[in-house]
Amino acid sequence: MGLLAAIAGMVTVARLNSANPTAGNSYEMDAIGACFIGGASAYGGTGTVPGVIVGATLMGVLNLGMSIMGVDQNLQKVVKGGVLLAAVIFDVVSKRKSFIVK
Repeated sequence: MGLLAAIAGMVTVARLNSANPTAGNSYEMDAIGACFIGGASAYGGTGTVPGVIVGATLMGVLNLGMSIMGVDQNLQKVVKGGVLLAAVIFDVVSKRKSFIVK
């Protein structure tokens, strides 16, 4: 995990051409959103690596698309939060239905 964090830090520094301690402040919401969109459960115990890759790809496309369209940064955060909220609600509702069926 430390090796992957170091590689991510080096890629971020290379991308920004500077080492800034606040460079990755907005990445945590993208990571959590990618996990929930990819199928990780709010209750724990489920989720796959391919699912998280699909979720990360979807979040990346969402970020890039809104940036290309010139959407305001604050509105981008609202949209990403809405997508994350929808994924969590879908997870909770689907888990509740599976508990009711038993």
